[in-house]
Amino acid sequence: MDAETPHESTSPPRRPRVAVVFGGRSGEHSISCLSAGSVIAALDPAAYDVVPVGIGRDGRWVLEDGDPARLALGPGGELPEVRGSVEVALTPGRGLVVSEPREVPPVLGEVDVVIPVMHGPWGQDGTLQGLLEMAGVRYVGAGVLASAVGTDKHFMKQLFVAAGLPVLPWVTVRGDRWDRDPELCRAQVAALGLPVFVKPARAGSSMGITRVDTPDQLDAAIAEARRHDPKIVVEAAAEGAREIEIGVLGGLDGSPPEVSVPAEILVGDEHAFYDFEAKYLEESFAVPADVDDDLRAEVGVLAVRAFEALDVEGLARVDFFVMPDGRVLVNEVETMPGFTALSMFPRMWAATGLDYSALLDRLVRLALTRDTGLR
Repeated sequence: MDAETPHESTSPPRRPRVAVVFGGRSGEHSISCLSAGSVIAALDPAAYDVVPVGIGRDGRWVLEDGDPARLALGPGGELPEVRGSVEVALTPGRGLVVSEPREVPPVLGEVDVVIPVMHGPWGQDGTLQGLLEMAGVRYVGAGVLASAVGTDKHFMKQLFVAAGLPVLPWVTVRGDRWDRDPELCRAQVAALGLPVFVKPARAGSSMGITRVDTPDQLDAAIAEARRHDPKIVVEAAAEGAREIEIGVLGGLDGSPPEVSVPAEILVGDEHAFYDFEAKYLEESFAVPADVDDDLRAEVGVLAVRAFEALDVEGLARVDFFVMPDGRVLVNEVETMPGFTALSMFPRMWAATGLDYSALLDRLVRLALTRDTGLR
């Protein structure tokens, strides 16, 4: 008689555990919660073990309610917040560990992939990515350097220029320089001509941005931007330009990055620019954009060049100005674009043939193939 064959396990393989991390200390806390709610709703529970982890405005990591409706806009337009009370920590080799007073900390288990649905400083800017690298946990999206540079409009523009990409003229105003010599700063801004846009260098979601049409408006605009960031970028206005955006996805198995169909921002006369209300509370864009084949090809090529100039991985949204004379200028690269139901990035990919759930699956698969550390 043959030797007894060991019984083969009939238990199904463990689903990859995906921690969706959101919230954070930045002014974009609530926007991050909105994005996370959409992501959690779209992740296939049959394919992934989803663990929602919120970062409070005080920096605490907590287990959050997995109900996506809790992270949606309220009936009166109220923005969601991280409200969990059970604290968790991410530790190398053990994964997520629950921290309860006077209790032995239970271990939730290893995390296979983190989706850092974070916007702005203390999350999107390389800080969270560095923590995940140190913990040896794979994650979706750009690495430490690309995340940091992609959050800082000043350094982003410098890298674009170094790569030969066309950008709008700008000057950087630091808070301490403004305090020491405001006249010099005003003169540098005046050299750009008017109008200009005054922006916090490391904020997003159109927060703290002011259009300045006359010299007497500059000081108030600087003060508003400094409420969000001591470092300010003042940029020449792209008068009469079309605002075109396109999505980029990192290629699988070493293949080149892919681009989506482009979209166009449509800002009504009631908005001076693409502000928070237009971005999140209104239908303010056309997907796909009404562009000819030559322009579609040009923004696609420039998008990949910008993606690679910043050494981005995974995903990005690349924004352009198409000037009245036909010139195409790179505005910025968003390394973790919004993922709400109204967000441009998932809508562009849906129009390209990759729906929301398939897009997230693609991003998780990309992250699973990428090791942490130098690469």
